Amino acid sequence: MKITFLGNGDSLGTPRVYCDCEVCAEARKTGENVRLRPSVWLEAEGEEPLLVDCGPDWRTQMERLGVRKVGRCLLTHAHFDHIGGLVEWADACRWREETADLYAPGEVLEEVMGRFPWLGGRLTMKAVDGGLSYGGWTVRTWKVNHGKNGFAYAYRFDPPDGRSKPWAYCPDSFDLSDEEKRPLRGLGLLVLGTSFYEEPYPRETRSLYDVREGLRLAAEVGAERAIFTHQSHDIDLRRDYGLPPSVRFAREGMTVRP
Repeated sequence: MKITFLGNGDSLGTPRVYCDCEVCAEARKTGENVRLRPSVWLEAEGEEPLLVDCGPDWRTQMERLGVRKVGRCLLTHAHFDHIGGLVEWADACRWREETADLYAPGEVLEEVMGRFPWLGGRLTMKAVDGGLSYGGWTVRTWKVNHGKNGFAYAYRFDPPDGRSKPWAYCPDSFDLSDEEKRPLRGLGLLVLGTSFYEEPYPRETRSLYDVREGLRLAAEVGAERAIFTHQSHDIDLRRDYGLPPSVRFAREGMTVRP
């Protein structure tokens, strides 16, 4: 399986329109810190690609990827930074006179349809509460705490054979319980959302791990490698944060294999 990071930013992206901080200023000049909303593009042998999350930067991400057709998408939750591109995608399907498949846990699909009831004309809703299969990989989903923002879902991908190791995509989570951490154990790769290096705000107002907490979580669950996504403008990719060799920040267009 090949994983391409289409976006590695938080809900506002970088640069933030209102902000003149050093990171946002750099993003406007040289672009190393430009970050679109979080999404990944999965490719497996013998399978149509699978988009994971469809945020408001969907059109830009597809243009950069050089893709003219998206046939399937898997959602982690129904917050705008993860579903804001669904209307454009459905409209593209209308112009192509096609339908596409939208996968998510049932309650996420219900929330999407409550906001955009017309999407069902072009997007076929498919609940995945019991999991799904992609390219021979077994995909399991479970609900995770998203702090003050409620809940999201994470996905664990288990390989069809012993040549690869399982990996998980968990972009929006915070203060996971032991039960919520259990599917993160034994991973070859953990993709985790970490908004700040050290978030200064009260815990009751937060919704994501910060980098220091993410490092502790990755070590606790025994992940062999970790990639941190969902970065706010607090993260400066020009800076050396002293991350261990097994951990790195996601960058737009970066490709990895589990």
